Amino acid sequence: MAAKRNATLKAMIEEATVDAYGDDEELTGLFTMLEDHLAVPFITTVFDVEVTVRKIDLTDDTIVAICSRGRERQRIDLLDLPLPTPPPDGAVWIDAYRYWAGR
Repeated sequence: MAAKRNATLKAMIEEATVDAYGDDEELTGLFTMLEDHLAVPFITTVFDVEVTVRKIDLTDDTIVAICSRGRERQRIDLLDLPLPTPPPDGAVWIDAYRYWAGR
């Protein structure tokens, strides 16, 4: 089961990074797929606090979730973001990003 899932994630990463040269371009390719496929907004819980993930953003070296609670806004590294159950549509791209990043 894990081998099949890993093969699926590897195929997704290949699709996202097919024309990429280097980690920066691969990160951009994965961000593009996340932007295209991840259903936002969605609600999740971070440190026992319910937040709304409004969008994702690309920084110099990672992808972050822009989370809000009321008027407060916080960037959380997508690698560290806990996902709700059930996860939002397109969350498999977060799994692919985490696999690519070695997590």
